[in-house]
Amino acid sequence: MAYDLHLVDLMRNALRQRRSFSEKRMFGTWCWLSEGHLVCGAGTGRYLFRVGKALEAQALARPGATRMEGKGRRMSGFIWVDADAALDEGLESWVELAMQCVRGLPPK
Repeated sequence: MAYDLHLVDLMRNALRQRRSFSEKRMFGTWCWLSEGHLVCGAGTGRYLFRVGKALEAQALARPGATRMEGKGRRMSGFIWVDADAALDEGLESWVELAMQCVRGLPPK
């Protein structure tokens, strides 16, 4: 298993006040999607957030944030955040940043 069930539960709790999300395993993490668009995920010791290119610099300026890389290449607009740093700042804050990106995406 490449994700931490405790982190999954914490994210579910952070999302429970929002409109419905679907859940799916992607990128070796447990992910949440809004209207078919990836918003966030819980891995092992870290969270994944889709912030888009426009918000990437703002997200990377926050503690514990790093760019996502897959198979040796950078994946623009996706970042990893150390779980402790994400929890210190508040998962809701990170989810809201990701939702700013996702709200601007075309419908699927």
